[in-house]
Amino acid sequence: MNISIDVQDINSEVHVHVKGEIDAYTAPRLREKLFPFSDKDKVVMVVDLSEVSYMDSTGLGVFVGLFKNVRAHNGDFKIIGLSERLHRLFEITGLADIIHIKSHAEGGSQ
Repeated sequence: MNISIDVQDINSEVHVHVKGEIDAYTAPRLREKLFPFSDKDKVVMVVDLSEVSYMDSTGLGVFVGLFKNVRAHNGDFKIIGLSERLHRLFEITGLADIIHIKSHAEGGSQ
């Protein structure tokens, strides 16, 4: 169960590229790496999940927490590059209605 997390913090924009699987073993590492950025005022956080092959409910929980924290600091939170499988996971849970997401089919850019 490997995960790679690349973060680029440029002024008030944080671009995150995640590669691998997000599950009960890797989600704590993801949370630990990203939450400090979500505390910034008016941050724009864009998370690219185009190379994530699997995500469970633990991963969803991390993204819900990040979303809430970014919004609490008047920021914007986006998830891009979702595979059809991951997009469906966000739809089933209702998170697609509250978190700004774009799938592969919609294009990987903002």
